[in-house]
Amino acid sequence: MAKTRRMLSENLKLIDVVIELLDARIPKSSQNPEINKLARNKPRVIALNKSDLADPEKNNLWINRFKQDGIDAVCINAITGEGLPNLLAQLRKIMESELKKAAERGRRSRPIKTMIVGIPNVGKSALINKIAGRATAVTGDRPGVTRNKQWVRVNPEIQLMDTPGILWPKFDDPQTGMNLAFTGAIRDEIIDIATLASNLLEVLSKLYPEQLKSRYKFDEIREKPGHVLLEEAGRKRGCLVSGGEVDYYRISSIVLDEFRAAKIGRITLESPEEESDFNE
Repeated sequence: MAKTRRMLSENLKLIDVVIELLDARIPKSSQNPEINKLARNKPRVIALNKSDLADPEKNNLWINRFKQDGIDAVCINAITGEGLPNLLAQLRKIMESELKKAAERGRRSRPIKTMIVGIPNVGKSALINKIAGRATAVTGDRPGVTRNKQWVRVNPEIQLMDTPGILWPKFDDPQTGMNLAFTGAIRDEIIDIATLASNLLEVLSKLYPEQLKSRYKFDEIREKPGHVLLEEAGRKRGCLVSGGEVDYYRISSIVLDEFRAAKIGRITLESPEEESDFNE
């Protein structure tokens, strides 16, 4: 962690604007507080990735929340590239004044230098690859840049450092770890899959009861613990073994896969009104 923090801090000295990538389904849990500290003096754009899997209404609430905190935010899909033009437009908007002043002083226009930061498995590599796929040129090492760092020329206006630092989030709240596990940021082998699926069903029964009832044909879910809902889902789907017992591994895998693919619905597990200290 200390080595990564140093590398990120050194890289940030070369950057004009930081792109912070978060999972739109869990914006709070997918952020590392260290990034707030390290990037505090840099202009920043937040990219809510996987926004196509998240609740559209909550997406808008989060965008507005970040604006209230003085941070521009956009919704994107790093796989398809949806929202990417809006992200690049935000970079230009942030640097417009500074580049205009440089031009007035007779300085030659230069590309905006950016870096993508985010915790592992949030989609950073997918976004870099998507941007790189549209790149017109890749330049070699620059003066003052550590060996092996390269810049991707997105277009004549924007360059992207292709070796950004990454940090794991701090698990101050056990729910943070659980949210990361729900979304697949933590391998399923780390937590018992039946426990994970049970916890997820219990959370969804409170946040999105109608979607859950519709997907698994539940008659009633109020105040039912997660393990009961998991058993009922297993019986509804015919996930049974000899003797009529529920195959908990099979139904747990189904529940997690369907949540992650938004087959239960477009779901966001965190609301901005619940996160008063988000950027503190």
